[in-house]
Amino acid sequence: MSKLPKNLKFEDAMKRLDQIVEAMESGRIGIEEAIERYEEAMELHTHCQSILDQAELRIRKIQSDAAGKPIATPFEPPAEAPNGDEP
Repeated sequence: MSKLPKNLKFEDAMKRLDQIVEAMESGRIGIEEAIERYEEAMELHTHCQSILDQAELRIRKIQSDAAGKPIATPFEPPAEAPNGDEP
């Protein structure tokens, strides 16, 4: 299984997922490559879900001040697990 770059953008991950789906649906790849692409797709899915989860947390941090104006409070992302894996 490949290791995704930490700074992989959501849009780039989704583009790669589309490429994988297209290749698998076309039947141009064999079973071994299909399994490898499936594993990569699952990594990309996890990466994208993490980005979306963090975006949701940031949005939830938006609050209103006493005058009813929206204000944003700083968001601290969760600390990484000691082995470098996502939490």
